[in-house]
Amino acid sequence: MKKFILSLIATLGIVTGAQAAGGSAVAWDKAPVDVSNQASLQNGAKLFVNYCLSCHSAAFMRFNRLQDIGLSEQEIKDNLLFTTDKIGETMISAIDPKQAKSWFGANPPDLTVIARSRAGSGGSGADYLYTFLRTFYRDETKGTGWNNLAFPNVGMPHVMWELQGQRRAVFEGDHFKGWEQITPGTLSEQEYDQQVGDLVNYLQWMGEPAQAARKNIGIGVLIFLGIFIVIAWKLNAAFWKDVK
Repeated sequence: MKKFILSLIATLGIVTGAQAAGGSAVAWDKAPVDVSNQASLQNGAKLFVNYCLSCHSAAFMRFNRLQDIGLSEQEIKDNLLFTTDKIGETMISAIDPKQAKSWFGANPPDLTVIARSRAGSGGSGADYLYTFLRTFYRDETKGTGWNNLAFPNVGMPHVMWELQGQRRAVFEGDHFKGWEQITPGTLSEQEYDQQVGDLVNYLQWMGEPAQAARKNIGIGVLIFLGIFIVIAWKLNAAFWKDVK
């Protein structure tokens, strides 16, 4: 529990830093979140393992929990586990914390609850992540060679640049005006947005795997209470009908 609290504090600290750096300056796009879409969640899990897990942990999510999104134990072992991982283990990054701090200026935050913790006035945490992952641009003045509209001066490089291609942001004064495509990616803009949407959908699910069940239970409870109110009202009317 102590480890969870410390990780959450670290994540919120980075969030605050993003806002202080001007992270709210760009409008957040609406993320296409649908945690009932298992195909999207499965693709998002694959993207998370391939592009995020090398630096970011999800220390409160076990690999075998991915069975909840329709993956079999064998599929998880074959496609999502590194050679040294066990299916019952949590998702721990392979990067050395000291090296990470040296390269990026800070240890990459745990992402287990990032989609829940990053909500703000601009929208949900999923909206922020969806915008963030789609607004990287080349900036040779930065150590990583990258910058980001949603999180200016971010220490994280654009790990999915081969999919999106390299872009340069065009500014007029301090105002963002558009994009200049330097090199194309392996995906079209629409295809890349879809991949990011699946990744963000997975991050949203990972923050609360039981959220779909919770919502369904809530709807069932409301229906039950509605029926019970009608029954109680009828019983009350029957009980008092002969009372003058």
